[in-house]
Amino acid sequence: MTKQFVCAVDVGTGSARAGILDTTGTLLGRAERPIAMNQPKPDHAEHDSRDIWSAVCTAVRAAREKAGVAAEDVVGISFDATCSLVVRDRQGGQLSVSVTGDRRWDTIVWLDHRAIAEADECTASSHAVLDYVGGVMSPEMATPKLMWLKRNLPETWNEAGYLFDLTDFLAWQATGSLARSQCTLTAKWTYLAHEETGWRRDFFEIVGLDDLFAHGNLPERASPVGTDIGPLTAQAAADLGLTEKCRVGAGVIDAYAGALGVLGGFAGDQQDIGRHLALIAGTSSCVMAMSPDPQPFAGVWGPYYGAALPKLWLSEGGQSATGALLDHVIRWHGAGGEPDAAMHAKIARRVAELRAAEGEALAARLHVLPDFHGNRSPLADPHAVGVVSGLTLDSSFDSLCKLYWRTAVGIALGVRHVLEALNENGYLIDTLHVTGGHTKNPLLMELYADATGCTVIEPLADEAVLLGTGMVAATAAGLFPDLNAACLAMQQGGRTRASNPKSAGRFDRDYKVFLEMHRQRQMLDAIR
Repeated sequence: MTKQFVCAVDVGTGSARAGILDTTGTLLGRAERPIAMNQPKPDHAEHDSRDIWSAVCTAVRAAREKAGVAAEDVVGISFDATCSLVVRDRQGGQLSVSVTGDRRWDTIVWLDHRAIAEADECTASSHAVLDYVGGVMSPEMATPKLMWLKRNLPETWNEAGYLFDLTDFLAWQATGSLARSQCTLTAKWTYLAHEETGWRRDFFEIVGLDDLFAHGNLPERASPVGTDIGPLTAQAAADLGLTEKCRVGAGVIDAYAGALGVLGGFAGDQQDIGRHLALIAGTSSCVMAMSPDPQPFAGVWGPYYGAALPKLWLSEGGQSATGALLDHVIRWHGAGGEPDAAMHAKIARRVAELRAAEGEALAARLHVLPDFHGNRSPLADPHAVGVVSGLTLDSSFDSLCKLYWRTAVGIALGVRHVLEALNENGYLIDTLHVTGGHTKNPLLMELYADATGCTVIEPLADEAVLLGTGMVAATAAGLFPDLNAACLAMQQGGRTRASNPKSAGRFDRDYKVFLEMHRQRQMLDAIR
């Protein structure tokens, strides 16, 4: 009997990755291709969706070749992607979202902050949909970006016939289906999956998007994660190097795929799952907690019903710049340069030497508030800025290493800040499951345990995001009866790191400073 495999596709900020997995969750082959980004102005970031699809197709073909798996044996595929906004015209062609007018740039990237004013307007509406985004609309969500498009690029808006979250665009490209994932619509489009009528059209009327449904081709009901939305079209099968028998699953936002990859093993234990937090950490960081009951509160997105696992509510927090902030620190400092893997590793080695020599005294007066791209959680303030306290005239490489170390401390304390907000509002989290690029940074992995006091689990799966998307693909292909069963069968476990109780006092002190810096920044902002 032919063995059956699935393909998982993960589109991040800078590249598209593809993996071929078996039904035990083992990753058999993986490939990655870069994608282009256009940044014509500060806070503007744009992708080319054709470039993304091309990168996806090349990565899928290469991954299958590495896995040594026949095309006809890949029976399911699913996509995860960043929560970026793709705009197409009524014929399905590209439409510009760029101030340059170039139609190639048809996608507003998730991290684009051009729509801060529109996000503030959404928040000021005080509409009930805000109860399910933490009370504050983020410029990273779809509605403010759509408002900006209509106001600033009216020709694009008037021609628009399809509006997609990037995950759903990829599924449409693969199948021709206009189905939208319950994950994308619930988390980013103010769709209320727990209600009989998911769309609150009066909200869109209030914010000037009364014609959204005339331009978006949006369905009345979202498709639960893992729903079989159809087979690959002949064209998509040819592009991907797969067959038309391959089924396509309603996908997820990339961080949600990571949450499935690391928390899927608790799918059968819905009462205990609330002790576990997924930390998907790369360019930015997302933290995700799930519970059987909604836990709404300000400053954390959600609660979202069924946005990852069925019948569970998900709360999402995060930090808008983490890996990107460490890169920025390297570029910013006179002794820095290109923030490639070799530079990060060199700094980490030197930090270890300096800590061995100086112990807890290393840069103890240097403090970094890491909100250089706003505060996503728990303050939900996209206007927040970063703060550095304790600088001297030292411009040596060692001073860069100290600044890098204390920036990493600030990032870990930011996770502690989010954790405290979650635990003050009904969660009992004591375990962090970390996946993403930060698992390759020994300083951050140590700090996530020691600065939070939590047990840290690093997944054995090399690519937890691809694993989560593979679980979705396997569900759509009918290899398991439902998503929970797929998660339980394919989960990979992880390595445990306990926190060091000897470091608790030092980080308690740092955390007091961290909170005081937040308070003082607010005081400075209030001076007129």
